[in-house]
Amino acid sequence: MPRQRVLHISTIHPTYDPRIVYKYFSTLTGTYEVYCALPRPDAEVAPAVRFIRLPYFQRVLWRFFITGPVVLWKTLRLRPALIHVYSSEFLPFAYVYRLLGAAVIYEVQENLHKKIHLKKQNRGWLLQRAFRFFDRLAWRHFSLIFTEHGYLTTYTQLARPYAVIYNYPVLPFMETFRRPYRKPTDPIEFFYIGLLSFERAIETLLEGLALLKTDYPDFKVHLFGRCMCTQTELESIPAYHTLRENLIFYGYTDQAKALAYAAKSVCGLALLKPVGDYPESYTTKMFEYMALGLPVITANFQLYRDVVEKHQCGFCIDPTDPQVFADRMRYLIEHPQEAAEMGRRGRRATELNYNWQTEGKKLLNLYRKVLPR
Repeated sequence: MPRQRVLHISTIHPTYDPRIVYKYFSTLTGTYEVYCALPRPDAEVAPAVRFIRLPYFQRVLWRFFITGPVVLWKTLRLRPALIHVYSSEFLPFAYVYRLLGAAVIYEVQENLHKKIHLKKQNRGWLLQRAFRFFDRLAWRHFSLIFTEHGYLTTYTQLARPYAVIYNYPVLPFMETFRRPYRKPTDPIEFFYIGLLSFERAIETLLEGLALLKTDYPDFKVHLFGRCMCTQTELESIPAYHTLRENLIFYGYTDQAKALAYAAKSVCGLALLKPVGDYPESYTTKMFEYMALGLPVITANFQLYRDVVEKHQCGFCIDPTDPQVFADRMRYLIEHPQEAAEMGRRGRRATELNYNWQTEGKKLLNLYRKVLPR
């Protein structure tokens, strides 16, 4: 009996997005025939998936008027039983597949109802109205996946099956990058993966590191992720000039390559300010650091404290206080045994509570509910 065909569509994600590639595809390819339409595909990262190349544009209007029609042209002939959509601007086109009999899942990875005003691009009045209109239509006509339970305070009265699927780490994948805990004689290195922006406390990050540099001048910070600040904005932070030789910016990088630098880091950094949907949303990198056996320094949101302080695997601090940030980094450098114990407790917590095994089952259960027999 042929397997049902499912099609994942995103107008913005790169092929090596860890949630899609390392979690969803590894979960689905054993049961379904999986196609994926993405900008800049790389078949090597998921050989069991058939990729379809899309044009990439930063501006949402070009993604709507150009990428959307290209997706239809390239994929309608596949006649998928289900499409899994990640981009809100593609929602109008999803109705074409629905008319042809396909089930539709719309994945909400950020609560734009609380966050769109923070965007530097793609946030005009007309775009906001269009987003709210089609997003609310999706509440009635499509099944939804949420990456955080906090989004359910906004997304209410949903008419179709939905699931909250957390972005917990795949432990066997993370195990590849675990190494023996750092020794006091090892070089001092820190690790950050994710977007870099003012909303994610980049100035606190830099100012705290500059304070630390007075005692430990030779440390390195490995920064993986897109920097949403312009060079001028970075230059406006005095600490940036102090730290030039300590910072290594890699840009957006395949997670499999980035995690190799985490092995002997002092800790993983994950500061966010209390803006938008951040206080009600887990930061994925917190669980990734825990899975790697790294102590975590993150924001003091209650949601985060319920994880980090409960399992004693790091520190939750005021994300606007660089002095406390510097003090916590200094403590982990000067107390390597306690830092290693924090790392072990964090790893144990992911083994018991925060891993992809349970989330993958949620994904498969939702697919079974919405797919036509």
